Amino acid sequence: MALPVRRNKVTSPLPACPLTSCMVLLSGAWAPNVIWYLSAHPRRFGELRVDIPRISARVLSARLRELESKGVVARRVVPTSPPSVEYELTELGRELIPAIHAIIEVGTKLTLRHDHDERPRRRRTTAGAAPRARFTRETAPGSPVDSGAPSVTIPR
Repeated sequence: MALPVRRNKVTSPLPACPLTSCMVLLSGAWAPNVIWYLSAHPRRFGELRVDIPRISARVLSARLRELESKGVVARRVVPTSPPSVEYELTELGRELIPAIHAIIEVGTKLTLRHDHDERPRRRRTTAGAAPRARFTRETAPGSPVDSGAPSVTIPR
């Protein structure tokens, strides 16, 4: 017997969901990063490569073209010798900055929470018992990476 499908109590305010419309602008690998680094002032392609060192030139170029086609980024040719191109946020792009800033705040809180949860935990020992010495590959006497430090004796 199949379970009946329950009616959703949340109503969609518009036929086109505004959340989806906004997320389409931010979609794509590195798109929020590109928008963020353009938020202060116009940047050239090479400057963005320095700002976001892990992005490849191919992906950055594709993302800039995509954001330009969506109306988030404007491309401006600077009449210099040699010619240069600067990218800057449009009005629509600047409207996305508070949303990206909010995402950064949540990400920072998640990172702090994750770091807090990953604290090293001490092993409990029984009352009065000496803690056991544990060898690792790096410290075991006679191991290939023995540091020459005095060996640890295990209490009996």
